[in-house]
Amino acid sequence: MSARRDRFRDIVETLTRHGLGFALGNLGLDRLRPADGTLRQHRLPPRGVSMPVRVRLALEDLGAVYIKFGQIVSTRTDVLPPEYATELARLQDDSPPIAAAEVRAVIAEELGAAAELLLESLDDSPLATGSIGQVHCGRITAEAQDAEPGLSGDTAGGGQPVDVVVKVRRPGVVSQINEDLEIMAELAKRAERASTRAAGLHLAALVDEFSQTLRAELDYVQEARNAEQFAANFAGDLRVHIPRVFWATTTSRVLTLERIRGIKVNDAAALQDAGIDAGELARTACSVLLKMVFEDGFFHADPHPGNFFVEDDGRLGIIDFGMVGHVSDFTRDQLVRMLLAVVEQDSARLTTALVRLCGAQADGGFGELQTALGRLVDRYAGRPLAEVPIVAVLTELANLLRAHKLRLPRDIALMLKMLVMADGLGKQLDPGFELTTQLGPFTQKILLGSLSPEALADRLKKLGREALRLGTDAPEIIRRMVDVLERGGIDIHFRVDELDRLMDKADKTGNRIVAGLITAALINAVGDLVSVQPDRWRNWPKTLFAAGIGGVGALGAYLALTSRNRN
Repeated sequence: MSARRDRFRDIVETLTRHGLGFALGNLGLDRLRPADGTLRQHRLPPRGVSMPVRVRLALEDLGAVYIKFGQIVSTRTDVLPPEYATELARLQDDSPPIAAAEVRAVIAEELGAAAELLLESLDDSPLATGSIGQVHCGRITAEAQDAEPGLSGDTAGGGQPVDVVVKVRRPGVVSQINEDLEIMAELAKRAERASTRAAGLHLAALVDEFSQTLRAELDYVQEARNAEQFAANFAGDLRVHIPRVFWATTTSRVLTLERIRGIKVNDAAALQDAGIDAGELARTACSVLLKMVFEDGFFHADPHPGNFFVEDDGRLGIIDFGMVGHVSDFTRDQLVRMLLAVVEQDSARLTTALVRLCGAQADGGFGELQTALGRLVDRYAGRPLAEVPIVAVLTELANLLRAHKLRLPRDIALMLKMLVMADGLGKQLDPGFELTTQLGPFTQKILLGSLSPEALADRLKKLGREALRLGTDAPEIIRRMVDVLERGGIDIHFRVDELDRLMDKADKTGNRIVAGLITAALINAVGDLVSVQPDRWRNWPKTLFAAGIGGVGALGAYLALTSRNRN
């Protein structure tokens, strides 16, 4: 407890020193405020600096966990005002290196006898340092390559030693991070209780998301699995090189990967000297990132230039797989709905899809949001997709979400951040680059995919299951309604601002009631599609027949059960 109190005092002193002491009372920490004489012993921030700068300086003084929190929150433009997001993006992790002897001790403790495979050829000078781990170069023997082959990277080692990078987690960092995360979570909850502004930022939820992200980065086995997943997704793709994982010398504290060598994608002079077409590189890099999102549903969430290299053979080498994002089927479905709504200039559908994408974070009515989205859609009406400034649209969309107290799920926020970074990388390589030009084929593929035989068959199955569920539940629901009506009915009271949510629930209920009828209609529609595109649908009669029979059967079950209830 003494160490915890000391950490609280350190936080209080840092906030006070940077002119943020006004928050201490609301956080219940005012009693820990230090005397002015103590403050004068420390470097004070420059006079006249803005509040965002003060926040950044305070986070830097508080250390690694708070720096990482600021870096991640800086990408959440859906909840953070732009001036804060811009300033926090400048945060740098300036952790001092740990001694080579400590690195070697961790490796020996973790790997046991297998440590000899690395220690003999490990460089003592670090290649990179960070708040969580430190990276050293080395070489790995043929026996280590054969001990437990992984799925990632090139498997042909030819029995020759391979250059590797070894990432070693800092000793004691887990307990330090856990303590800071617990304190941060407590402070966030206090802030939300005391401040409507903090509550509007969903500060506690942001801290919770951050905690999950940071704890995932502590486990190097998970990072190794991420690398293997990327390798599987790009298997056979000659554009991309994912480093091989050496599992014989990998644990939760030690990660051994094949070393990637090449030119950093933002080194314009070196690229020019190597005769590499910067415009083509921009298109390739962004196409790879978009494939991760829209085809694989699993993407690299930190695509800054330092993680991408152009190798001698022209392949794009990618490193650092600690932070990743996922795109679920539900998310993909809502994105399709949003794209269709934009194409059709339907602000109502766009609003509904966006609110559903935000899920439980939605709060209040959305009439004003629909109006604002209508203006946004109208502004780009009739333009080809390649002429729509995607980053400007995403920025405006984030501003609208923040104004209407909507918060995107973590993975969607990461995806938007990745798209913005991809656009920035493309423009850095080629000033004439437009991300929307690269987006075109992917969005077209998504829209066509939503009308594919596979997608329609899946919808038929889902509708059949929904109709069957309704048929099972309907008798009991109807019985309860009759009982209530026989007792004199019910009184309903609601406020005007509840109408949107009420209508949304009514819409869902209506969808369930007519699910069986829609199933029959879809079967008829599929028949029309088959007649128009017989070649594409030739392999699908069995699936569609089964789905159609399921829908008809569900509808029959519903009618039979409701009929039995009436009798």
